[in-house]
Amino acid sequence: MDSFDVIVIGSGPGGYVAAIRCAQLGMKTALIEKYPKLGGTCLNVGCIPSKALLESSEHYNKSTHEFKDHGININKITVDFSQTMKRKEKIISEMHSGLEFLMKKNKIHVINGLASFIDKNTVNIKSSKKNITIKAEKIIIATGSKPTVLPFFNFDKKRIITSTEALSLKEVPKKMVVIGAGVIGLELGSVYSRMGTEVSVIDVSENIISTMDLSLGKELKKVLSNQLGVKFFLNHKVSVVKNNGKNVTVTALSSNDEEIKIDADYCLISIGRKPYTENLSLDKAGVEVDSSGRIRVDNMLQTTQSGIFAIGDVVEGAMLAHKAEEEGVFVAEILAGQKPHINHNLIPNVVYTWPEVASVGLSEEKLKAEKIKYKVGVFPFKANGRAKISMDTDGFVKIIADSQSDEILGVHMIGPRCADLISEAVVAMEYRASAEDIARITHAHPTFSEVIKEAALAATDNRALHI
Repeated sequence: MDSFDVIVIGSGPGGYVAAIRCAQLGMKTALIEKYPKLGGTCLNVGCIPSKALLESSEHYNKSTHEFKDHGININKITVDFSQTMKRKEKIISEMHSGLEFLMKKNKIHVINGLASFIDKNTVNIKSSKKNITIKAEKIIIATGSKPTVLPFFNFDKKRIITSTEALSLKEVPKKMVVIGAGVIGLELGSVYSRMGTEVSVIDVSENIISTMDLSLGKELKKVLSNQLGVKFFLNHKVSVVKNNGKNVTVTALSSNDEEIKIDADYCLISIGRKPYTENLSLDKAGVEVDSSGRIRVDNMLQTTQSGIFAIGDVVEGAMLAHKAEEEGVFVAEILAGQKPHINHNLIPNVVYTWPEVASVGLSEEKLKAEKIKYKVGVFPFKANGRAKISMDTDGFVKIIADSQSDEILGVHMIGPRCADLISEAVVAMEYRASAEDIARITHAHPTFSEVIKEAALAATDNRALHI
């Protein structure tokens, strides 16, 4: 039986990063993955393929709606959807190769197969070829999550699909119904909407992206409705999803019990994700889960069993690839006897629609609920020179600061390249910067980042210069 210093179960962003950091710190490391390829949901059926399709759809949308204003005339623009999908697969393949290289470089022992605990130090790995058993003093669980699907949705992977199937459709549908107005549903809905699909979004909530500052959802809904023609049916509860063979019918009830029926080519179910711990035999290792199926951990991310840790989507917190990565590094450094730091309140959240949406810290709704006195500075992209140049003038940056100390408590933005811009806010808040600190930092002109400076000025005695 092979023995290791640490075994990592799951090769998604949390798992493979944890394995790399463990190896860097001198630990003999094994990485177990049940699928033939490394990367988990993020690389294979999540972050990377969805962003590849988003990028392609954004280029198509801009070419059909904005090129003429630039003086670029093209007679006829069409989508070769098979090529779009080939490009996506090429990106995934290249990143698979990159991961394989990193495993070899760091001398990580990769084992393919389904892992299950025999006891707290022993793991069995079952594959189609053989069964093997390995041991380690420390084990990290990083098995991720899978889409939540309710039984009455009649999920069949053909017409009634999740994000996994939506990333590999053979055609651009004429019509699509999206159940769930969260991040994944809106990202994939916008991909197909830009390519010509008539998209309808149904959600039981009265807001879209309802876990973020409500001002962001209001602005995004306006943009998606006005520019892409996305139809929203909020405050509606789905009652029936039926595959009719060549199409699907979704029936929903409004808060007033008014029934709607929508026919479409596909129904995309996007109501969230749940921790994936099936077949791990956690009970044999003495690892407990909570009522939601998440693995219980302490502030060191150690489970109820000493020596076994859990990270990423299987534990409490936002289900984000970068959160999993940070937790992977955190645990590896704990195992090495270091004292790492991770602030879960400053992990940014991003929606990769266009305009992009990003936030970090506390929302206005949270601050009101906690009765914290605050002040707000808001600046729109339409008043920014770089945004005008690129014809991306929708959205704004909102900076919320403590009304007395001026410390930044939250930054919420919707607009061009906000997925990148949010990092400035994260750095500032890690160092407990004030709104005035950002307001006094020189930002290059013309850039999108100037909107952050102007919002900070607006939060500092309403001093915005360009509005």
